[in-house]
Formats: sequence, structure tokens, C-alpha cells
Amino acid sequence: MSDFDSIAKQVFYERDALRPTFKTWLKHIFFLLLTVCTATIAGTLYPFGKIDILPTDAEPQTWTEIYNFGLSLPFRYVGVVTNAVTQLFTNGETLQYGLSFSLSLLFILICHEMGHYIACRIYRVDATLPFFLPTPPMVGPAGTFGAFIKILSPIPSRKATFDIGVAGPIAGFIALIPISFLAFLTFKQTGTVPLQKIPEGTLIFSDPLFFRMLAWIFGIDLQIPMLPNPFYFATWVGMLVTALNLIPSGQLDGGHAVFSVFGAKVHKWTGIIAFITMAVLSVLGWIYFNSPSGFLFVVILGIMMRIRHPEPLDNSPLDLKRKVIAFITLVIFILCFSPFPIQIS
Repeated sequence: MSDFDSIAKQVFYERDALRPTFKTWLKHIFFLLLTVCTATIAGTLYPFGKIDILPTDAEPQTWTEIYNFGLSLPFRYVGVVTNAVTQLFTNGETLQYGLSFSLSLLFILICHEMGHYIACRIYRVDATLPFFLPTPPMVGPAGTFGAFIKILSPIPSRKATFDIGVAGPIAGFIALIPISFLAFLTFKQTGTVPLQKIPEGTLIFSDPLFFRMLAWIFGIDLQIPMLPNPFYFATWVGMLVTALNLIPSGQLDGGHAVFSVFGAKVHKWTGIIAFITMAVLSVLGWIYFNSPSGFLFVVILGIMMRIRHPEPLDNSPLDLKRKVIAFITLVIFILCFSPFPIQIS
């Protein structure tokens, strides 16, 4: 290592990370509150909530009916959202349900992103506060596309890259555990009709391994449909986000972990393997389970493959303790991952 590199690292470790201004706090809080609103509305609507989004005449048959239905979609959308907002303001049960969903989900997302942010602060890495991405209900999943932080300065070492990368999913997973327990404590089922006999066209949420373990602990048969449960759906979305982030590709959290543990060459190949695997699973899911969700993963991984991972200033290998933590994050991925998350009966 050159004298210049040594001096650069010393200066980096002695610097203070930038602190957000009052104006910055206001901007981030505004987007957080806006996301609370959109997620609360989304939580009341199908498939997460009790309010149906399709009227009885929403099955056009002829080309003329399809054309007229397409023209009416903006008005139908406004009507559905207006109905949901009205019920939130006039029905206490609906408001409680919507807030139970949105606040639970955002608690998981906040813990995830603050795990990254606090790790950045520890290593004096400049990073933004979490940006929350509100979306119109039914346009974005659960009224939000999640949240992210943007790193604004170089990362000093592979150790820092690893710690910053895994801090988010570990914090998010710890946060979703009590909410998942609350979900199963409030779990109510519709009766004894198995999933195989539910109406055609119904969305089915595939249960990841963690949910199957909890169902065994609580003595619940997941093959019997349940009544809408905001804590279940919030945890389900939280696990989907955790699993997606832990895929070992690009600058996803799993990509950071693989890069830190194994280096750039292995990181490149795991990204390629992850892309091919998800491409195969997406096709199989579409053919055998009517599951379109895998294609979204493929698009994201395709983008991640084209983003070069930044090199840390210090490329020293990780210690044993962090390799053990890397194994723990692999276990978290296995617990949260579902190859066909959403299926259509």
C-alpha cells in the first residue's frame, strides 16, 4: 500500500460523517408520512384488506366491452380509492385495520433502513436518511415501493461493506418477528375449505418457511384460507423485501455480503447464477402456479448485474465472527424466501 493510500485511509477514519440538516429531516419526514397515508389506504383494499376493488360488472367479454372497460378504469380507480378513504374516516374498524397494516410494515422498513444508516454513521460513511417511496394504492405494492438510503462517500473497508450491508436485513428481520407472532395470535380462518377449492382467480400468498414454522408452533393449518389479517400481510411483505434484498447480486444487501466474504470474482458469478435461477423459476412459476411475481425479481436482478460494485479502500479479508454472521444472514434468506410468492388460483 502506498503512502498516499495510508494517508487517505487515516483521513477517512478521522473525519466526521455529514449530519442531516433540519430541512433534510422535514423532507424525509414528509415522505414518511405520505407513505403512511398511501400504505394505510392500500392496506384496506384487496388483497390485503376487506374492500373489494372489482365491481360485479368487471368481466368484459367482447372487444367493445373491453374497450369501454379500459376507458372507465381511471374513474373506477378514483371511486375505489375514494371509497377506501371515506371508510377510513367513518369506520373505526377500517381505520384500525389500515393503520395496523401500514404502521407494522413501515416499522419493519424503518428498522431495515436505520440498520444501514446507523452502520454508516459508525464507520463515518456519508449517507442520506431513509427515503420512503409512496405510491398510489394498487399501483405500487402495499402503497409503497419501500425505502432506501443513498451512500455518498467511499466505504473504507470490506468489513464496513459487510456490516453496512447486513445490518439492514438483520434489523428488519428482528423487527418483523414480534409482528409475525401478533399475526398468528390474531389468526382467524374462514372455516374448513382448503385452498384447492377457493374461487378461480383468487390471489394466494405463498407462505415462506418462517411462516410455516410459526404455523406449526401455533397449531394452524395454512391450507385453510384466513380472514384478512393486517399483521400477517405486513410481515409477509416485510419478508418479501428482506428476501429480495438478500439475493447475492449487485449492490443488493446480499451482494454486499458476498462481495465482502468472497471477493469481486465470486460476487460477479453469484449475480449471474441468481439471475439465471430466478429466470427459470419465473417461467416455471408462470406455467405451473400462475405466479407472475418472479418476473419482477428477474428485472431487478438484470439491472443489478449491470451495476459495478464499488471497491473499498481497505480490501483486507473478514474475520471469523463476520463469516458466522454471513451464515446467519443466509439462514434469514432461507426463512424469508419463497420461489413463487404470489399465485393465482
